[in-house]
Amino acid sequence: MHDPTQLNRQGPDIGDSYRSAIFYNNDAQKHDAQKMIDELNSSGQFKKPIVTTLEPARTFWLAEDYHQKYTEKTGRGMCHVTYRATEFNK
Repeated sequence: MHDPTQLNRQGPDIGDSYRSAIFYNNDAQKHDAQKMIDELNSSGQFKKPIVTTLEPARTFWLAEDYHQKYTEKTGRGMCHVTYRATEFNK
């Protein structure tokens, strides 16, 4: 849950770490993602154009253990999104 029209920002958090991106594994995924972005831009659902980038998926590095389930461990929510830990543990 985020605003795909905000460049390098989500709520109060600013910087390229908060950019909106879709990571694709092949040309078909890239095509499908671009098609959805184009459809949403044409739909009038958003007042500004979607700035979500399409980027090739690269090596995924699992974060250190202390980063895992951070919200569940600390009780602090994610940005401006309401979070209930049980929803993600099913």
